[in-house]
Amino acid sequence: MTAVHQELHFADAGEAADLAAFLARLIHYDRAAAVRLQAGGGVLAVFGRPPSFEVLAIRTARLEAIVPTDAASATAAGGPGGPAGSRGSGGLDTTVSAGEFADALDRARAERTAEAPGGRGLVVIVPQAVTGPPWAGVLPPRGGWRRVDGLPGADEVRGAVTAAVAEFRARDAALPEERRTRAERDRIGQEIWSRTLGATGLPLRAVHAAQSLGFLRPVRATAASAATIPAGARGGVTTAPGPTADPLVLLAAGGWLRLRTPYGSVAVRTSGFPGLSVTPA
Repeated sequence: MTAVHQELHFADAGEAADLAAFLARLIHYDRAAAVRLQAGGGVLAVFGRPPSFEVLAIRTARLEAIVPTDAASATAAGGPGGPAGSRGSGGLDTTVSAGEFADALDRARAERTAEAPGGRGLVVIVPQAVTGPPWAGVLPPRGGWRRVDGLPGADEVRGAVTAAVAEFRARDAALPEERRTRAERDRIGQEIWSRTLGATGLPLRAVHAAQSLGFLRPVRATAASAATIPAGARGGVTTAPGPTADPLVLLAAGGWLRLRTPYGSVAVRTSGFPGLSVTPA
């Protein structure tokens, strides 16, 4: 039986490069990291969970097409000139190794540089599916997101992370030798990162995760499209912020909070089923 693979035709190689950088950061925190891929409506959403932060991280990129690579599936989907092959109307929902997906992106980028350095798009073969971790089955809702007031500006948010990191280091340095243990450091970290950002209810760990994943860096003109969450991807259906939109927005839906930035989103579950790995302490 012929294995069915899918090709992701990225609309912009730069967005694919940003996605590769996001995957590299996830792998930095967990070499065996898995990511859930969902695509529809011309956009790919990649969900990951850096274990040190207990949050879900979401990065998106625009697609021109999702194309099955075996001939029978291509014919059934409309062929290279049909709906799935022409404008990416096909769908995708799978969990794959973050490392394998990063390797596939790197190979495609290297081949593109060698063969067509001036092209905009990029074609990447989706890796074989893996058994997903528990968090991959508990994603934020598709819609129903409402804006939460009270989120500070980007500079103040970054300042809150800097202050929290400085506090952790100072308190860690002040520990007497007999208390300099992993358990004591974890206790200090838990206390600091469980605090909320102002009156928003958003745990500081979510902001720290956004900073560590590169989501809080200064906005560049082309970053707006990266904040889009596609229809059909369970990260919230939103449109990309325009040039005059707020760079950071806090949204709430169904017991979840989501910090949306021009480079991606970080979501935390604030209520619901106990014991889930995505539930902030």
